[in-house]
Amino acid sequence: MNIAINTSGSAYHVDSKGYFGKFGGAYIPEMLYPNVEELQENYLRIMSEPSFQQEFEALLKDYVGRPSPLYYAKRLSGKYNTNIYLKREDLNHTGAHKVNNTIGQILLAKRLGKKRIIAETGAGQHGVATATVCALMGLECVVYMGKIDIQRQAPNVARMKMLGATVVPATSGSQTLKDATNEAIRDWINNPVDTHYIIGSVVGPHPYPDMVARFQSVISEEIRLQLQEKTGNPLPDYAIACVGGGSNAAGTFFHFMDEPSVKLVAVEAAGKGVDSGFSAATTVLGSLGVIHGSKTLLMQTDDGQIVEPHSISAGLDYPGVGPVHAHLFDSKRGIVMSATDDEALAAAYELTRLEGIIPALESSHALAKLKDINFKPSDVVVVCLSGRGDKDLETYIQHLK
Repeated sequence: MNIAINTSGSAYHVDSKGYFGKFGGAYIPEMLYPNVEELQENYLRIMSEPSFQQEFEALLKDYVGRPSPLYYAKRLSGKYNTNIYLKREDLNHTGAHKVNNTIGQILLAKRLGKKRIIAETGAGQHGVATATVCALMGLECVVYMGKIDIQRQAPNVARMKMLGATVVPATSGSQTLKDATNEAIRDWINNPVDTHYIIGSVVGPHPYPDMVARFQSVISEEIRLQLQEKTGNPLPDYAIACVGGGSNAAGTFFHFMDEPSVKLVAVEAAGKGVDSGFSAATTVLGSLGVIHGSKTLLMQTDDGQIVEPHSISAGLDYPGVGPVHAHLFDSKRGIVMSATDDEALAAAYELTRLEGIIPALESSHALAKLKDINFKPSDVVVVCLSGRGDKDLETYIQHLK
């Protein structure tokens, strides 16, 4: 299984200057230019080396447990009178898709001679995945996490600490993912030589959005092979995934972007309602701006101040969206929908009681839109189940009916 390297000529993948259409680029402090340039100049070369590919693939197979199953959800399919397959990223080691990217980036960092790893995390799954690969490779790990997210994702905080990571609370702003990212960038500015920043989503300055998408592209590569085996056709009619920054969606969509017959559905967090003032529906509420090093769509005031997002899901509680998703939305290649907190909770309980699978709250947003799409009985629908619900049990229990 090869990491996707050659995407030249595609209208939806990154161009030679680091842009997806008009979104992307690298808008960074001068102190970070050496780090980012080092990555820009080396990431594709390193990722294409046979020794890198071999090590990456071996770890995905023997450590992560890939390929993750593509499960035909019979009872869920019956309810919606279509054919629904769940891409079971929740069955990966660490419980989510995040580990695909952290495995790739830790191997890249080692080849660049880095000794220290920093990361940001919202729901904690990326923090756990980063702490895991740092333990595996014997590197120092510091994870920045919003103070509110530390409180609502306590199991993942405990896992990170058990793995040997230092968890640093972000106490500014909304004390969530945006603020954790700010703190991680400050750390990187202060430690530019020996530190690699493992960004957890398709956000940040080029080459991160492209690099993370390539590491996550294993998801759609497997979907194609698994659908071919199960249905005789490698292409689904719909590929559906939740989007905060958007790494699981980027991985789910990657090998389908240039296949116009496949409808790409990204589901954002509407929070308490898109127009409630407590939402993270970036593509609806956002406008063009710069956040965390890239030009993209973000929620901001008329004078450019970030509007604080809200979602019941810590992993979707972000005021921007990755530039690849901004471009898919802007070009009308992607369909963007949004699900409220209540819809996500209802979808989580539905999947649990129909299929015996407890999904992460993030994934539940994608599941919530099954009721709002007019599927044909012959359609093949793939939903990325990006993570498992262990970390969200306290929230689920609070809403148990």
